[in-house]
Amino acid sequence: MSTALVVGNIIGIGIFLMPAALAPFGLNALSGWVVTAVGCAALAVTFAALARDFPGADGPYDYTLRAFGPATAFLVMWCYWVSVWVANAAIAMGVVGYLLYFAPSLAASPLVPPATGLALVWLFVLINLRGVRAAGWVQLLTTVLKLLPQFAVIVLGLAVLIGRPHAYTEHLPPNPASWSEVASVSAIAMFAMLGIECATIAASKVRDPERTIARATLAGTLISAAIYIGISVVPMFLIPQRELAASTAPFADLLTRQLGGHWGGVLAAFVVVSGLGTLNGWTLVIGEVTETVARHGAFPASLARTNSRGAPARAFIATGLATSVMLLGNYAGSVADLFSFLTAMAVNLGLPLYLAGALAVLRLRRRPGAPAKRSGALAAVAVVALTYCLYVGYGLERRPLLWGIALGAVGVPVYLAGIWLQGRRPGAARDPA
Repeated sequence: MSTALVVGNIIGIGIFLMPAALAPFGLNALSGWVVTAVGCAALAVTFAALARDFPGADGPYDYTLRAFGPATAFLVMWCYWVSVWVANAAIAMGVVGYLLYFAPSLAASPLVPPATGLALVWLFVLINLRGVRAAGWVQLLTTVLKLLPQFAVIVLGLAVLIGRPHAYTEHLPPNPASWSEVASVSAIAMFAMLGIECATIAASKVRDPERTIARATLAGTLISAAIYIGISVVPMFLIPQRELAASTAPFADLLTRQLGGHWGGVLAAFVVVSGLGTLNGWTLVIGEVTETVARHGAFPASLARTNSRGAPARAFIATGLATSVMLLGNYAGSVADLFSFLTAMAVNLGLPLYLAGALAVLRLRRRPGAPAKRSGALAAVAVVALTYCLYVGYGLERRPLLWGIALGAVGVPVYLAGIWLQGRRPGAARDPA
């Protein structure tokens, strides 16, 4: 079940629009996926090690708190909190991209795509306002369908490889090998892997967390990476680079090109359902995270209040507004362009959490009374994870990087305001040191 939590939260709408976002990089996209798989596996090992050594901890927040204190813990979780509602904006536009497959003429209007994305954001805010049970039923129904379109793409790719292997050489991208492009691909591809930390967040509810979370985190990450690489290769080779880059529904276009008829539409429908489930799930997560942070004193206490159905109504509304502003304030050009920008910014804001995890392994191993003495091999893995995060940061384009820095910096006055209003550091009461 813990492995399913990791895989389910990693695999969402991102991968279904990712081939279009990565098409300009040619075969460097494949190298970028390999780097991403190795880097995320290293991150998974570091989080698994932390979960093993601190089974009673409250996930990444407590790991950072133990290693670096409440100020750093707050800023790391602030960036993570912002990254989730930015990611929600990206997920909404990914769903819109596949909806436009059924009505491509609507893409000509500059207002229809962002308005549709906005409607989807608030649809799931309203669903989650009805409580966890309502959101849970939506999640259950959509999760069942999540893996079907990916399985179909992999089977199609294998069938073409066996029956027409020459098809894989007809549209080879001309891009020369470039480590700079690989870094850019890694920055975009990491968005699809966000969620490797999910098993640690649920640590208090896992049986035998020392072993279960460690295994689930690594297994879930490797399974997701294998699926992603498998389905990313197929459109990269079978669709011309320029056509793929302009596509709003690359996998649907792939099935239409290879099978004809209405198969592309069938796949697009499955992808839309999968994306809606992902948007529902992350809306639930960000609302609950907001409520939790508010209960710990880092956000206004009003955000922790629940309605008659037990849902943190103000938290859902606040994060819905933030997602809406992010979506409308940056909408320009194509759906693929907006998706690429928002995913890059979400990765930028999520990086502090992963950096903190890698650094926490290195720092906590030096503390007296550590639960287990860290081996040199684990320290080396933590260094690999740290290097990967820095490499992803290097690959980020300037605009999302600056946006991410600006939104992350907003957390500083929020933290200082919490000190002034409460007379103590937010989260200080939870500091195990």
